[in-house]
Amino acid sequence: MSHRNTINRLAAALFVSAAALTLAGCDSTTGASEPPKKAEFNFPERAAAVERGRYLVTIGGCNDCHTPFKMGANGPEPDMSRMLSGHPESVVVTSAPRIEGGGPYVWAGVATTTAFAGPWGVSFARNLTPDENTGIGVWDETIFMNTIRNGRHWGVARPILPPMPWFNYAKMTDEDLKAVFAYLRSIPPIHNRIPEPLPPAEMTEMPAATGS
Repeated sequence: MSHRNTINRLAAALFVSAAALTLAGCDSTTGASEPPKKAEFNFPERAAAVERGRYLVTIGGCNDCHTPFKMGANGPEPDMSRMLSGHPESVVVTSAPRIEGGGPYVWAGVATTTAFAGPWGVSFARNLTPDENTGIGVWDETIFMNTIRNGRHWGVARPILPPMPWFNYAKMTDEDLKAVFAYLRSIPPIHNRIPEPLPPAEMTEMPAATGS
């Protein structure tokens, strides 16, 4: 074998090796040529946000209206098996009690503490669980924050009705609102469809309520 042929073979071998290394570096399965993907969220920070949200939801009294009450050993108490699922769809309310003008009472609530009647009509506590069909499972963080900040359903739709104190919650920091949303996304989804509010014109006689 001539000296020239040896050099040519060595050059060809080096070229093949370099090409192989280049192809290996571009192989998407190895990820060698791609920077490592950033995690969707930092797990310790996410856990801390959820715990912060749990605390805020608890002291903010969200369960007082959005979790149906049941009769317990010591009287009415939240039914935590239906935590934050809103007004039970099995409790059908088609009208509100008549409240005589001039008296001390101007609004009334059902026994589950999830539906309320007053001059605004009848309002029903919403399902705050992450169920995608009946809760807020399709909401994102921006929709949730706009809802609280603007006092409107979905952030842009109809006004949020009494007795929801959204104007107080609107004063929360962005970090706290994000924590509340993170917690609400962490709880079990419950399928429970909430009726639309009833206008004042439908507030006539005593309520027709069925179910439990």
